[in-house]
Amino acid sequence: MTKLNWGMIGGGEGSQIGPAHRLGAGLDGAFDFVAGALDHRAEAGRDYGQRLGLAPDRAYGDWREMLEGEAGRDDRIDLVTVATPNATHFEITKAFLSKGFHVLCEKPMTMTVEEAEEIVGLARETGRICAVNYGYSGYSLVRHMRAMVARGDLGKIRVVKAEFAHGHHANAADADNPRVRWRYDPAQAGVSAQFADCGIHAMHMASFVTGQEVERLSADTVSAIESRELEDDAMVNFRMSGGVVGRLWTSSIALGNQHGLTLQVFGEKGGLRWAQEQPNQLYWMPLGERLQVIERGEGNLSPEADRTSRVTVGHAEGMPLAFANIYSDLAEAIRARNEDRPCDPAADLYPRAEDGLRSMAAVFAVAQSGKSDGAWVDARPPMFR
Repeated sequence: MTKLNWGMIGGGEGSQIGPAHRLGAGLDGAFDFVAGALDHRAEAGRDYGQRLGLAPDRAYGDWREMLEGEAGRDDRIDLVTVATPNATHFEITKAFLSKGFHVLCEKPMTMTVEEAEEIVGLARETGRICAVNYGYSGYSLVRHMRAMVARGDLGKIRVVKAEFAHGHHANAADADNPRVRWRYDPAQAGVSAQFADCGIHAMHMASFVTGQEVERLSADTVSAIESRELEDDAMVNFRMSGGVVGRLWTSSIALGNQHGLTLQVFGEKGGLRWAQEQPNQLYWMPLGERLQVIERGEGNLSPEADRTSRVTVGHAEGMPLAFANIYSDLAEAIRARNEDRPCDPAADLYPRAEDGLRSMAAVFAVAQSGKSDGAWVDARPPMFR
């Protein structure tokens, strides 16, 4: 099978996210890494790109040069990943969609709801894929949770509880550390810090697994380190489109927590619990029975889980493998479009621009509610009301 051509913007040398994307995109042999503008410093980006194996004429100095160069090629990239600072996502994503490229954008997709609605409209108008990297939805057992909910194993879902609470910004002495300070600066981060950074991952996962969207919410936000203008801890209650009650806690000051992403789903016939730091186990408690542990890679799981289980049972699954599942979804979706055929339903699970839009609407709703003593507010973007 012919490989698809892939390019990346951002994710340069020393980047936290760049290696995970390159590992994920290359894992299945579906994509060739052929183009990149990897650094805001042109020469550093060109040099690093060539050290990663890019041809000199496709190791670009910036994204505009890359857009111009790739748009004119017969072998142009099939997919571009945008892994640049948050404030640049909208401009770059819009430019590449407008030129007919498929895009995978890091979260948050934009900085405003209006920008996000424009991206959704543009993706629909051009017929191009615009995906958003809610990469944790790529984990095999998260997809099995979704399948269990969809086929009715839990019965009617009553409550979903999501957490993304870590303690890596708990030191008040880091107030002037530039790697931390920008996250709590409205001029650079926007209206929200911790919820926009981590909370939207947990909220997206709640929607992904339950199949329901957040409609309204109430938020209690706090800057526990007083020098911060934006929140470092938030508790969010929400109500979903099918009646599910949601509880979400996100924090960057939870000392003792490392990553902290967990999801629990409680239905009338059973409950599920999964934690990102132990992704190989899914805990299933059927009503009136004993607690069961579902292991990633074991037999008789759902097609969604089987397709995304890449190593034998008992071996650890990690974040790059979850990213690889997003890229595998996208490869299948792009090929299906190229071949004018339906996409494999078990692969049609990549997060869409619509998910990025809903997340941005939730960010602004949390900020509004937090400033209004927890008042309940509409969390839906205007175009979905």
